Amino acid sequence: MGAVVDVEDLHHSYGHAPAAPPVLRGLSLTVRRGEFVAVTGRPGAGRTTLLGLVGGLDTPVSGRITVDGARLDGMGEQERLRLRRDRIGIVFPSPGLLPVLTVAENVGVPLRLRNIPARERDERVSRLLAEAGLAELAGLRPDEIDGARRQRVAVARALAIRPALLVADEPTALLGPGDAAGVLELLYTAVRARGTTALVATREPWLLSRCDRVLELRDGRLSEAGPELRPLPVRP
Repeated sequence: MGAVVDVEDLHHSYGHAPAAPPVLRGLSLTVRRGEFVAVTGRPGAGRTTLLGLVGGLDTPVSGRITVDGARLDGMGEQERLRLRRDRIGIVFPSPGLLPVLTVAENVGVPLRLRNIPARERDERVSRLLAEAGLAELAGLRPDEIDGARRQRVAVARALAIRPALLVADEPTALLGPGDAAGVLELLYTAVRARGTTALVATREPWLLSRCDRVLELRDGRLSEAGPELRPLPVRP
């Protein structure tokens, strides 16, 4: 299987001043098509920075980033925006839903941006909401549902475009343990069912135990995580 993510000799700093402290130091990463890879590490290690660069939200100081055959490191902002719209799904710690839209309309936003015909858009949104256990909430607005369900909506929205790559940055960081477990199971099963390539920053043992690979970010570089970071599977 070919690589969906190919990162080589990536350098990045907090800020752009010459004396800005480096966070990524010659980092390299390859994620094959259909692979589910977790990135773990201590707070401040740079996981959010790495995922933002791979997800096309920022550009590196230096290095090469290729996602689904497209070079990100030389792209302008509009080119990166189009790439995210068409090929990259992103889940943040906060759902970031539009409060004036219903649950179904929020999930359908990426499809509207791609000009997907209304009938296909509605069918796809309905399937995603049913899969996420949210079908009965389709007509509600985000402030009418709890945080765990809002995050489920965010997962469904990220998958709506059938992305080549799903990037999830600590998707359950703002949830309690019980709610987090349900969102993680949805994320994992939905990605696996579609054969989607996934890069997820997490420290959740349940998810780490199921990934194809767990990489630890330390001192600006990635390495295969040791057994202490690959816990035995436990049902949520």
